[in-house]
This record gives sequence, C-alpha cells and structure tokens, in this order.
Amino acid sequence: MTKTDSIIIDFAIIFMLLLAIKIQLSDESEFLVDRSKTGLIHVPKDLSLKTTILDLSQNSELWTSDILSLSKLRILIIAHNRMQYLDISVFKFNQELEYLDLSHNKLKKISCHSPVNLKHLDLSFNAFDFLPICKEFGIQFLGLSATLQKSSVLPIAHLHINKVLLVLGDPYGEKEDTESLQDLNTESLHIVFPTRKEFHFILDVSVSTAVTLELSNIKCVLPNNGCPYFLNILSKLQKNSRLSNLTLKNIETTWYSFLTILQLVWHTSIEYFSISNVKLRGQLDFRNFNYFDTSLKALSIRHVISDGFNMPQSHIYKILSNMNIQNLTVSGTHMIHMVCPSQMSPFLHLDFSNNLLTDMVFNNCGNLARLETLNLQMNQFKKLGNIVRMTKEMKSLQKLDISQNSLRYDENEGYCSWIISLLSLNMSSNILTDSVFRCLPPRIKVLDLHDNRIRSIPKDVTSLEALQELNVASNSLSHLPGCDSFSSLSVLTIDYNAISSPPAHFFQSCQKIRSIKAGNNPFQCSCELREFIQSIGQVSSDMVEGWPNSYKCDYPESYKGTLLKDFHVSPLSCNTALLIVTLGVTRLVFAVTVTVLCIYFDLPWYLRMVYQWTQTRRRARNIPLDELQRTLQFHAFISYSGHDSAWVKNELLPNLEKEDVWICLHERNFVPGKSIVENKNCIEKSYKSIFVLSPNFVQSEWCHYELYFAHHNLVHEAFDNLILILLEPIPKYAIPNSYHKLKTLMAQRTYLEWPKEKSKHGLFWANLRASIYTKLMKQAKEIPIYSSISRPP
Repeated sequence: MTKTDSIIIDFAIIFMLLLAIKIQLSDESEFLVDRSKTGLIHVPKDLSLKTTILDLSQNSELWTSDILSLSKLRILIIAHNRMQYLDISVFKFNQELEYLDLSHNKLKKISCHSPVNLKHLDLSFNAFDFLPICKEFGIQFLGLSATLQKSSVLPIAHLHINKVLLVLGDPYGEKEDTESLQDLNTESLHIVFPTRKEFHFILDVSVSTAVTLELSNIKCVLPNNGCPYFLNILSKLQKNSRLSNLTLKNIETTWYSFLTILQLVWHTSIEYFSISNVKLRGQLDFRNFNYFDTSLKALSIRHVISDGFNMPQSHIYKILSNMNIQNLTVSGTHMIHMVCPSQMSPFLHLDFSNNLLTDMVFNNCGNLARLETLNLQMNQFKKLGNIVRMTKEMKSLQKLDISQNSLRYDENEGYCSWIISLLSLNMSSNILTDSVFRCLPPRIKVLDLHDNRIRSIPKDVTSLEALQELNVASNSLSHLPGCDSFSSLSVLTIDYNAISSPPAHFFQSCQKIRSIKAGNNPFQCSCELREFIQSIGQVSSDMVEGWPNSYKCDYPESYKGTLLKDFHVSPLSCNTALLIVTLGVTRLVFAVTVTVLCIYFDLPWYLRMVYQWTQTRRRARNIPLDELQRTLQFHAFISYSGHDSAWVKNELLPNLEKEDVWICLHERNFVPGKSIVENKNCIEKSYKSIFVLSPNFVQSEWCHYELYFAHHNLVHEAFDNLILILLEPIPKYAIPNSYHKLKTLMAQRTYLEWPKEKSKHGLFWANLRASIYTKLMKQAKEIPIYSSISRPP
C-alpha cells in the first residue's frame, strides 16, 4: 500500500465514524475545528472547550500538552506532523476520545496509557523499531508499523480487535517471526509490504484468525523466478478454513504468476477474491485452468495494465468466461472482447465495465441463460439494436447497465424485441433520442435515460404499465410526462431539462407518484406555474425532492432567480372568468355611481348647456354676418305670454341688457296702431328671436303669430335665428293640434331650460348671451322708442 492509499483509508474511516456520532452532536459546526496545513508548532490555546473534532494534520512537530483541557474531544487527527515522541498519557483527561490518528509521523517510541473509550488508534507509517503495542489497548481498529515479532504481539493477544493494519518497514525480512500473526485476535488483517522491493518475505498468514485478509505492495518481476515467496504464502492459505475474503492490491508480476495466483486461490476456502491495480509483464502462454474443487463465489479484477500488446488474448478470455462462479468482475482492463462460455454458465452477475468491448461481444451466446445482472458501462457499444440481439438468449436477465457508451437507436432497424425478464435498464449518458421510447422492454420497472438527447416523450409510446422509476434528467424535455402510459410510475427524475410550465394537474394524473425531482429547470413564472406551485403545496414535502432551493424562476427577467415558493401573483390576473366578472361589476358600479352623481348634481343639464353653447359658436362662424350687420338693429326679439311678463322684466331683460345687449320688445318697439304683420320688421331687424315657452305661451294667439313669422324667417333667411327658452315644462297633450309648428320645433330643436336652482343661473345667462350676441353697426344704435304698448295675454 502506498501512502496515498493509506490516507484514503484513514479519511474513509473518519467519515464513517463521523456519521456514527453525528446524531450525538447538537450543533456540529460548533464542535468541528480544522487547523490543518497552518504551520502550527503548538496546539492552539484558543480552542473552544466544546471542541469535539480537531484536525491538526500536516503541520510542524506539535506539542500536545494543550489538549488536556478539551474534555469533550472525540476525534483527533495529528497525522503528517514529523512527531518523534508521544506520551499517550497526555490524553488521560480526554475521557470522550474515540478516534486518534498518529500516522505518517516519525514516532520511534510511545508511552503506554490508553484513554478509556479509545476505539481507533492509527500508528502506521512511523519509525518504530518494534511494534508499539501496549496491553492497555482495547480498541476496534489498530494501525501499526515496524518489524513483526512474536514478543511484540503478546501484550494484545487477549484482545479482540476488529481490524489490524500492519505496515512493514524496509528492514522487514530480516528479523520477522513467521508465526507471530497467530497471536493477533482480529477479524480483518491488512498487511502493507515495503514498496519498490522484490517480494522475498516469509510470512504465514494461515495462522491468523482473520476472516478478511488484504495484502498490498507485491512485486514479483524477476525473470525465471516464479514469485516463490508470495506463492508460498498463498499456498498455505489452503490450511485456513476461516478465511473467506482475500484482497490483493498494487501487484506487479508476470502473466504466468498472475494466472498461478488465480489457480492457487481457486482451491482455498476463499469465497470472495479481489485483485486491483495490477501491472502485468511478459507474454501470455496457453495453459489449462483447473476449475474443480473451489469455494469461490465472486472474483473481481480491476485496473490492469499490460506491457504485452501483441500477445493473443483469447486464452485469458476463455479462462475467464468458463469460470464456474456466480460473480465475475473484469473492469478497467482495456479488454476488447469476451467469448461466450463453452457450456451452460453459472454466472449470475457479470461486470465488464470500463473496457473496450464492442457490439460483437456475446453474439448468439446461449450459455448465459442464468445471468441476472450484466454491467457493460463505459465501453464502445454503438447500436441499441445489437444490444437487444446480444441479450435475447439471456432468459433470466433482470438488470442491464449499458450507460456511458455511444448508443443510438434507429427505428428503421426494425428489430426491437427485448427479453421479457428485464426489469432494470440503465441507458444513461448515450446519444439516444425520442425514438428510444419505441424500443423498451415491456415489463421494465426501473429505467434510467438521463444525459441523452431526448426532446419529448412520444404520446403514442407503448404502454409501460410496470414502470415504477424513470430518470430522464439532463435532456431537453420541455414538458412533464403524463402517466397515461406509465400507470405505475412512483419515482420521476426530470431535473436539468427545458421545462418552463409544468402542468398543474400532474399530481392528479400521476396518483402513485411518491418522489419527483424536477428542479434546475428554466421555469417561466406565470399563472400556469402558479397553479403547479399550489399543487406542490398540497402534497407531502418529502415527495418533491430538492424543494424549494432547486426550483427557481428563469423568466421573466424581473423574477429570475426567485424561488418558486416566493413567487406570488394575483388570483384575479390568472382567472379569466373572474377577471371578466370583476371588470363587469366594476364598470357597472362605476356606471351606477356616475348616474347617481349625474342625477344628484344634474350633470345632463350642464352638458346640454355646454353643448348648446358649442353648437351656437360653431353656427355663428358659418353665418355671413357682415351683410346681416348692415340691416340688424337688435340682438334679439323676445316673444312671451303676458302671464310670463314678470319673469321677462325681472330676470331676462336685466341680465341681458346689463351686458349691452339690445332687445326688441313689442311693448317698447312696436308702432301703435299697426298690425302684427306691419310690425314684423322688428323681428326681421333682430339677430335672434327668443321665445319664452310655457303653458301660458301655448294659450296665446299673439305668441303663435310671432312664432309663425319667426319660423318663416328661419326658412327664407337660411340661418338659425330661433332660441327657445322653456320657462316651465309643457306637457305634450297641452299643445293644441293647430300648433303643429311648435310641436315640430320642440321635437327637432334643442332649447334652453330655465333652471330653478340659482347655482345654475350663471351658466344659463352665459349660454343665452353667447347665442344672441353679435357686433351691430353703429347707426343701428339709434332706435326709435315708441310709447309703451300693453302685451296681450
């Protein structure tokens, strides 16, 4: 084992221990202190008394006396500090200390005094001449480094230790006791031999009580040597019936020795054999392999490189394919092919991941009928149809992993008939498109299609009623799939796609969903999304994975980055029917309010006045006044009933004449003794004729004649010179039929209505003056004034 491997193991153990004690920490951030790589030479004195985990690794040579005050300390890491001496009694007051890592220092000696609760002690990769073992040790993990001697192991012979790590120094092989391991009472033993040194050690691991054995740093490359020392160690394992797990790491040897190692282990009690980080030299010669009499259940070969590039590889393929074991892993070996077993194989699980296998592997192979799991991840497969054909004879296959290849599916290939036994299929990280949904196993339960080129799930996809878990993350999907074709779907992963507006009825249509992961999509925060957010609030919080931090608005720009749970929009703006009703009610209320206000403030009357004034000004601009002004002597002629003379004299005349308006009034301007016809020149010389309408006006014959003459002028003079003032309302039935001209005028023309409210009088007079005022010639001011004539009623 290299130092790097040891560091990895150390940190893995630390991680597991942290998980074990995590639930006991009320506030983890308060107790964790990391002062590694800070150049310390003393333990800091400013540490909190609540410190539970302390990392002081990779500093200078430390003095540890200052740790006494940390009574709650549980984990202490002082690795890589060049420490040369340690008095373990310094930790006697740290009664909670469970994990102590002193590896990778320069310790040559330690004093014995173990804390009561210490479970993990790592003294490996130090400079001890002899194993630093104390009888006080009562721990679960013990890491040691030194020359192995029986006398040094005796103090802990009575202890039961779960795992022992022995790092043998460079002098190993000179003073070791070959049977010293028999006094180690442990379930797991890991021995690290010196690196860069030809293996020539004598050690009897068969006397160990270990059930799991790991050997690291094995180098047997001398020509014509055959690696006798190491093979001798393995041969003795046949006598150890307790050993069931064997791991070999960091091996450098020949092809011949490699196959010999396989053969020796084959005939032991070992059930699980793992080989990793192997470098092979030389050529592979054909040789027979004895498959009989084995206890082996699983063989794992990982990360193999070879300097023999031109040798025939079919020999090793045949040896591996015909092994009568249940589990075989050959991963990271640059293997380009694998042959079909020559007879019905007992393989249940095959792992050929991270190799160079192509579509030609296992063609027409009928001897893998018992295979249940096949892992072909990270190879060179191109066509999905070839995978379908390759597995058609694997009648028991339930789980297939063909991820991280270059798989495509072309519907024109035609053939797509999966075996019905397949329940789990991983096709992630390929270049598959929407068409893959037309080539799926009919009874599939778990389907992984993440990181492909899928844009949509076809609506006419074959019904997958058994599908329970679907992963389509990291594609280009724009919609959440419905459950019409996936009636049993319970887990959906669809994050990192292009979904902007997921449907609000998703959870209603997919009743069996118990977990959905749809975060990190470009959500468009709109009314449709609001309904989806509301539907999330109606389901269990554990059902929506990543909620709420992974669910953010992407559009519009004003909401970008906003968490969906913080997105709020008015219900009114999202409900068209409600919006229409609200607008309708608002308009109705407004109309009623305006109507009431108009009635209350008599607004229609004001509007009529303004309209009439505007119309009067417009008509005045269209009349040729230059010609008229030469003949006009009065601004207006007033016709009224004698019964209304009080209003005329008290209201009408004063308000007009005070503004320099000249009025023709029969009582002042008619010539006595002449008839109405003879006096009609007064009407003709007036710019306007004002008729004061009332029920009294209707009953006056005099008024009727004046109205007749004025209407005659209206027809022949071609301009509007009549002004009607309604002093009092006149019922239609009160107007005699002979007054048809009056009826016509009141029906066709607007009139000024005398307001009873004084506040309206000002506007009335202004409107009337604007209607009759015009500039008269100077000579017209000399108007003959006759004696007053009484006005007939």
